[in-house]
Amino acid sequence: MKKSTIAVMLTAAMAAASLAGCGGGSDAPATQAAATTAAEAGAAKEEQAEDAADAPEQAADGELIKVGIINNDPNESGYRTANDADLKKMFCEENGYEASFAYSLKNDEQITAAQKFIQDEVDYLLLSAADTSGWDSVLKDAQDAGIGVILFDRTIDASEDLYLASIVSDMAKEGETAVTWLAGQNLDSYNIIHLQGVMGSAAQQGRTGALDEKVAAEDSWTLVTQQTAEWNSEKAQQIVQSVIDSGTEFNVIYAENDDMAKGAVAALDKANISHGVGKDVIIMGFDCNKWALQELLDQNWNYDGQCNPFQAAYIDEVIKKVQKGESITEKTIIMDEKGFDASTITADDVENYGI
Repeated sequence: MKKSTIAVMLTAAMAAASLAGCGGGSDAPATQAAATTAAEAGAAKEEQAEDAADAPEQAADGELIKVGIINNDPNESGYRTANDADLKKMFCEENGYEASFAYSLKNDEQITAAQKFIQDEVDYLLLSAADTSGWDSVLKDAQDAGIGVILFDRTIDASEDLYLASIVSDMAKEGETAVTWLAGQNLDSYNIIHLQGVMGSAAQQGRTGALDEKVAAEDSWTLVTQQTAEWNSEKAQQIVQSVIDSGTEFNVIYAENDDMAKGAVAALDKANISHGVGKDVIIMGFDCNKWALQELLDQNWNYDGQCNPFQAAYIDEVIKKVQKGESITEKTIIMDEKGFDASTITADDVENYGI
């Protein structure tokens, strides 16, 4: 695909408030043997049409669509592992794509990877940003090069003119849903260990914001400690252990992902502190790993907030529309998510929603 062509098309599309791109799929392979009868010829022609309909969406020149995918480390959490697997399953040669992947939990390293993908002249840059800020310059470079940018998983602080679409979770809503649930437990006092994710990420900001607002508004809500464990189980365990060692009382652990909740529980178990439904400490996590939902079902945890990792099909749909010259009517697509309570979760929920 020629970059000058896609650049003109994208620029014109933005000016017209619609998103156009290069279109067309690949030609079906020629029939290997000549038909000897009219019936055979008709059958061959029908089969060829079916092959064409099933052929993967490709660039106008018949080449695979090149995508550069920038994501967080797939070992960061069960959520990220599922997210990475979903992207790899979709963006493969069988589906008409040539995909390159780059991983980092650091914004500067992700920006360097984005610059490399721009130099490599990918057709689309798919981005799950480690931090919400600092992306304007590189996204402008991508736009100037005629590269369509699609955000997934996380939002960034950048003009909507710099990307085609955003397929994300509403992290603020996730936090609000969790805090509303916690308030509904009607404790006399809330003494909370707050384990934060990587600071500056959209997930951290959204899940922290709602809790901060509630603590500021309610005298009975107190943060015993508020520290980042960077999504890491071992770091979370160390933080909770330090609180236990200090002798400070607490009755809630609000962990911004399941792995940190798991680490927190390990510290509680070591100190023989009970946790879960009807126990001394309320355990809250996010992401809905299957093993975490099982902890709810077993009533060892109390709450888990869903974060849907399966965004690849939505991204593919956006790309197909741009390739066909269709406009994108929905700039921001919010994933459907909810929270799970140990008192109401079922085995079917664990099976159907666990990642």
